[in-house]
Amino acid sequence: MNASEALSRIREPAFLASGVMNSLLHVIDTIAPTDYGRAYRQVRPYTMSSNARLRALNAAVEQVVQRQVPGDIVECGTARGGSAALMGMALQRAGDPRRMWVFDTFEGMPEANSNDPDYEHARHYTGTCRGELAEVSSLFGRLGLLDRTHFVQGLFQDTLPRTPTGPISVLHLDGDWYDSVMVCLEHLYDHVSPGGMIQIDDYGYWAGARKAVEDFFRQRGIAPSLRYIDYSGRQFSKP
Repeated sequence: MNASEALSRIREPAFLASGVMNSLLHVIDTIAPTDYGRAYRQVRPYTMSSNARLRALNAAVEQVVQRQVPGDIVECGTARGGSAALMGMALQRAGDPRRMWVFDTFEGMPEANSNDPDYEHARHYTGTCRGELAEVSSLFGRLGLLDRTHFVQGLFQDTLPRTPTGPISVLHLDGDWYDSVMVCLEHLYDHVSPGGMIQIDDYGYWAGARKAVEDFFRQRGIAPSLRYIDYSGRQFSKP
């Protein structure tokens, strides 16, 4: 976060309140003897997602397993793999065999463009949030998740049209920019099973992500109820 962006965020009470909440949750789960707490401690060094958003992903996986919602787990934008690994560990604990699809360039974030209303901030992030495929694979290997995981490398625009994910029960979108989020919704929303969970990591943080979600809803004539997770994250269940 550059200086001008930091100043604009810190003036927002919601941003500050979200930071305090996530700090408290982090302290709790650093010592909590719960299944989630133990998983959180293992993946925390490998993710930039907040505790609240990780908790929401964990709960989404538990919910679709409990309700027997059909479909695999799909994450678009994984960086170093922590959030996807957390979801995989939730599947492990439940003894559920469903697979995971992990999409990323594994070369850092692509460039934003004029579709992003906050391009002047976003353009500074090209190449950041990089996680090497070998590093992510190594993490998944240590956690016993490789056998259930398909890694798909490349830009979403190139990889999604040719990847047969099949039905999806949990879809995690962490693409940040307008084009990245929109192409994921266009190619994957129809594969999400009724009752499946969709989480958008950057809805509250990046204007491009928010605009893509709102444009997609408007184009489809739908108005799902978005659940507030924290300053950045939103989640909803597909009707």
